Amino acid sequence: MSDRPLSLFKLSAAIASGVWLGFIAIVLTTWLASRYLFPQSLAPVAQAVQQLGKPAVAEPEPPNRMFEQYQQNLQKQEQQQSLEQARNNARNLSNPKCQFWLQQDQNAPNEKTRANVLQFCD
Repeated sequence: MSDRPLSLFKLSAAIASGVWLGFIAIVLTTWLASRYLFPQSLAPVAQAVQQLGKPAVAEPEPPNRMFEQYQQNLQKQEQQQSLEQARNNARNLSNPKCQFWLQQDQNAPNEKTRANVLQFCD
């Protein structure tokens, strides 16, 4: 009977070591399979780990197109107001150059005629 407790201990130790070695074998097999079968799935994790060591660099923001359009609209409105004031100013009726460019701007409006109206009219 004295052999029995020792053989039970050996049996328990053998089962425990077998379970432990089996667990390690399963973990290693899963890890190797994931590395060789799915290498793309680890790429984002690798990039994130690499970026942890790098300082964050702020990229310059692109110019705000809406703000540029707003400024252009303001300039156009100011120019329109100046043209209207030149057309409605009574002093410009006696200025032949102003009258000529006002007529040109009315018939074929473009940047040149607007610039000349602003130049020759008060």
